[in-house]
Amino acid sequence: MKTETEELKSTEQLREKWMKPEVITGSEILLRSLLLEGVECVFGYPGGAVLYIYDALYGFKDFHHLLTRHEQGAIHAADGYARASGKVGVCIATSGPGATNLVTGIATAYMDSVPLVVITGNVHQSLIGTDAFQEADITGITMPITKHSYLVRDVKDLPRIIHEAFHIANSGRKGPVLIDIPKDVSAATTLFEPAKVMNLRGYNPTVAPNRLQLDKVAAAIQEASQPVILAGGGVVYSGGHEELLQFAETTEIPVTTTLLGLGGFPSGNRLWMGMPGMHGTYTANNAIQQSDLLICIGARFDDRVTGKLDGFAPKAKIVHIDIDPAEIGKNVHTDIPVVGDVKTVLEQLNKLIKRADKADAWRDQIQQWKAEKPFKYKDSNDSLKPQWVIEMLNETTHGEAIVTTDVGQHQMWTAQYYKFNQPRSWITSGGLGTMGFGFPSAIGAQMAHPDRLVISINGDGGMQMCSQELAICAINKIPVKIVVINNQVLGMVRQWQELIYENRYSHIDLSGSPDFVKLAEAYGVKGLRATNKEDAQAVWREALETPGPVLVEFVVDKQENVYPMVTQGSTIDQMLMGDCE
Repeated sequence: MKTETEELKSTEQLREKWMKPEVITGSEILLRSLLLEGVECVFGYPGGAVLYIYDALYGFKDFHHLLTRHEQGAIHAADGYARASGKVGVCIATSGPGATNLVTGIATAYMDSVPLVVITGNVHQSLIGTDAFQEADITGITMPITKHSYLVRDVKDLPRIIHEAFHIANSGRKGPVLIDIPKDVSAATTLFEPAKVMNLRGYNPTVAPNRLQLDKVAAAIQEASQPVILAGGGVVYSGGHEELLQFAETTEIPVTTTLLGLGGFPSGNRLWMGMPGMHGTYTANNAIQQSDLLICIGARFDDRVTGKLDGFAPKAKIVHIDIDPAEIGKNVHTDIPVVGDVKTVLEQLNKLIKRADKADAWRDQIQQWKAEKPFKYKDSNDSLKPQWVIEMLNETTHGEAIVTTDVGQHQMWTAQYYKFNQPRSWITSGGLGTMGFGFPSAIGAQMAHPDRLVISINGDGGMQMCSQELAICAINKIPVKIVVINNQVLGMVRQWQELIYENRYSHIDLSGSPDFVKLAEAYGVKGLRATNKEDAQAVWREALETPGPVLVEFVVDKQENVYPMVTQGSTIDQMLMGDCE
């Protein structure tokens, strides 16, 4: 086993090898440049326009390439890798349909501020604009959903472009960057000279905040009697979770974390109120509505959080801390704007703040609400309740697993009943709400953390959108534990149709879905099923004890709804509490 010094020396020797000036192809330049950016894993699917790139990958062992079974699986896996690791996720696809199959994944990453470098092939430059075979204007198609995009015209520009792409993707408000490489560019040769200088005119994200604005925040805290902290995904992405904990414990201000902010503040902390919004806690929603100071940190006031905008936090002075100035004041009027990196802002704020002394009665009220109105559901000994299944997963893993979800009822139950204590342990599609995201994102998370337990929680609908990626789990022995919460229906759509559309159930029946156990076994993955509590505990124990991937299907009550629920057009304190009210 190599020592740390030996590993460092080996890495330095490899870097010297990769940086050696040589006349090589554009494809080889791409691979070397990825290595110099620290890439360890790439997810992809070959095709005609990237054959030179895949030819360069033949026998290549300096980073791992994972062949997915669909381009959408590749980009969701790269997304999961990025969210779990904090590094830039990378995927490769060919031109035309290969590139357009990435569009949903690019939009998913863009909405949730996830750093990706997306590499696509294109037809020979002489054919661009002629409707050539498998030609698509992917830079034009994805312009609204990328931070930036490049169409590479000259092989000599490749090192600079790749270096810039990684910088743009992983700085400021993070997001996806697309590099489109025509086939003649990937085949052309030139002297490789690594990019060393970064000079991007007009791109200079604000990291350090304005001190005068920080003084205003500190003063507002001292004046507030009912303050609330609303923390979002920006806390996790900036690595500011420890600073947030210090900020909250110094001021003793109660904290609510958005869907993407889960794990950014310890769920077991006495100050945590749970998630706010459409399916948030009674405590968090009422606290926001009655607050006189709302400190929003790294969140963008999404409609699922705010509910009816003109009735959101009506009594509160709003502080908004965000690295993206375009988000401040976009949805909610802001009284004290603070532009900057969340971690940096909180580091500086923590030197100025004191306990919010006027808020003692408020803290007591928060604890009373938490005790009186926790999440509730009617349990059953005759059928499996999905909430009970999530609670069992939480208890058996002590909340320490990396959990990914698809989108729907199971996503909300997981957000409600699984208790996250670490950042980057919760991976879900928030802004776009992409079905099919959950399972392949778990594969990416597992590649980022091969020694951690990764659980992919899916509905029976979303599982069928990327189920073909079971193949790569079996072939590569990727030990994701795949959970299917099977209620034989599009659950969240059914819930809306029941509560809002007067029980008009339109095209939601999934009873013709495959036998998920047999589907898993067809791909070479162990499959298990449970329909009651005793079986559920036994099969889950077996899954945890089994090396490699396992799919566990929990057949649950079809009629179960997610509560609380705030319907569209309502303020977030106007909650439907369900049968347990």
